[in-house]
Amino acid sequence: MTRTRATARARAAADDSTPAGGTVPVLRVPALEIQQGPVRRLYTFAIDGKRVSEFAAVSRVRRDEQKQLHGYQRPEVLNHVAAIRRYIESDDNPLLPNAIVVAFDERVKFVPATAPGSEPEGLGYVRTGMLHIPINHQWEDVDKPGFVVDGQQRCAAIRDAGIEAFPICVTAFITGEPADQRSQFILVNSTKPLPKGLIHELLPTASGALPTPLRVRQLPATVLERLNYDERSPLQYMIQTPTNPTGVIKDNSILKMLENSISDGVLYRFRGNDDALPNVGLMFTVLSDFWAAVREVFGVEPWNKPPRKSRLMHGAGVISMGFLMDAIADHHGVGEEVPDASEFAAALKTVKDDCHWTSGTWDFGDGVVWRWNDIQNTPRDIQRVTDFLLGRYRASLTTGGPKTKRHRQTRAATSQPLW
Repeated sequence: MTRTRATARARAAADDSTPAGGTVPVLRVPALEIQQGPVRRLYTFAIDGKRVSEFAAVSRVRRDEQKQLHGYQRPEVLNHVAAIRRYIESDDNPLLPNAIVVAFDERVKFVPATAPGSEPEGLGYVRTGMLHIPINHQWEDVDKPGFVVDGQQRCAAIRDAGIEAFPICVTAFITGEPADQRSQFILVNSTKPLPKGLIHELLPTASGALPTPLRVRQLPATVLERLNYDERSPLQYMIQTPTNPTGVIKDNSILKMLENSISDGVLYRFRGNDDALPNVGLMFTVLSDFWAAVREVFGVEPWNKPPRKSRLMHGAGVISMGFLMDAIADHHGVGEEVPDASEFAAALKTVKDDCHWTSGTWDFGDGVVWRWNDIQNTPRDIQRVTDFLLGRYRASLTTGGPKTKRHRQTRAATSQPLW
């Protein structure tokens, strides 16, 4: 069968019609409804790939003027799209067996062809019927009822290919929650080379079951989002993410700093338990006070500059300063009694003259002098800077040492999961 004849059949299978009394045309496609578990239902159908853009958009991740997150997709990878397009246009009998995945909102309806209970014996989990998909060629992407969760590049290649049509399989689910769409996007792409920064930015607004490694990072990612977009934060717009690419601090550096403190530092006090949710507000207050003090004590020279020009904005600087924040807070007290910005600043002044973030040399006391930019974002260098800062701070104390060192070790040994 030629591709032109296949096209005719594929288009004949999808009937555009306008519902009685309505103004929005409806695309009706034969589909299977498959029940997964007590509440989940999947829908699988075939359609000309060039028609997908009529009802489904690629929701690229972005933030609005209020810095609220929208979308969840990555930009199209042009080389990959071009390769798929060449394959589709070739004479090598192209085959794309993998279904694209589409998330529909609740405007899409499934009308079964059989009454409940009349399915063939042993197949109670599947029904045949028609999927009713509203379409309107005047709609912007944001108005369409579907979003492509997986298969963005295949859709783009088919859309741009110089062929009349290319029928494909679609697997869809219906949900009214954008958070559910983001969770499915993360899960579908968790085994692919999805940029980690995109996953981290989506985690705060994802819902449902997630793999344990991602679940553990959800709380730090939520705090990071607050630090990056709250106007009261001294780090506002300074953290580099997919929607804030001009930030100077790598998101992973901030995440590691937060994870360390949440697991065994001052932020541990506010992480919640089985009976209480994490107190992100108090975490934000502690972090804002500390980093405002850092900005005040060290001044504008090392502040808000790329890591190659300032080791304070570097992974080694951010993570080691996080450990120093924990040590200062531990010396100050336990519970919800934490230093404010002025108390953090007073403690930071005790190590200021020993720090060389943008010029000069570090003397770690091991007989070797390190130039300021010799410090790298490696576990060994991070440990070296951390030990140096903690040693200088503790030496400045007149009352002995950190009050709660043994308490922190015991607490770490009995800590509960983050979520």
